[in-house]
Amino acid sequence: MFPIVRLIKDMLLARRMPPLQLTETHVSHHICWPWDLDIWLELNNGRAMTLYDLGRTMNAQRVGLIAAISKHRWGMTMAGSTVRFRRRIRGFERFEMRSRAVTWDDKFIYLEQSMWKKNGECASHVMFRSAVTGKTGIIPPAQVLAEMGHANAVPPPMPDWIKAWCQADATRPWPPMQDGLA
Repeated sequence: MFPIVRLIKDMLLARRMPPLQLTETHVSHHICWPWDLDIWLELNNGRAMTLYDLGRTMNAQRVGLIAAISKHRWGMTMAGSTVRFRRRIRGFERFEMRSRAVTWDDKFIYLEQSMWKKNGECASHVMFRSAVTGKTGIIPPAQVLAEMGHANAVPPPMPDWIKAWCQADATRPWPPMQDGLA
């Protein structure tokens, strides 16, 4: 179940925080509750992705994206992701999440998020390719940014690791074969 109470709490917190520039990092603090655990008593990987949703939503609030989306009745979707899990987060453990937009192109906004343990170790890192959508399909990021008051924003250079991920993802067959083999 989606953690709606956490979402409401986080959105109220984000509203009271100072605005962020487009690529600034939003930092939030979380606890791994018992309902976040898998059978090995650590943060479930699916729940981790749900918690990343919360961090992205708070970041979107602070950079002004939520206001633009709401004004035009747009939506936001994830068009791809890649994730690395490296350290366990156990029950009742506190952790920090960092969320930011890295860059954008003519179609997508690339978002980076990570979870950090109290000892300074990175537990997981994820990159999302996101799109703002409307009745006619994908809304170009330049149009979205103009609605946010950044009409002349220039995207930061795309890091090589994101370029490589995009290139690798473009070679993946779509739609997949029905038997699951490419």
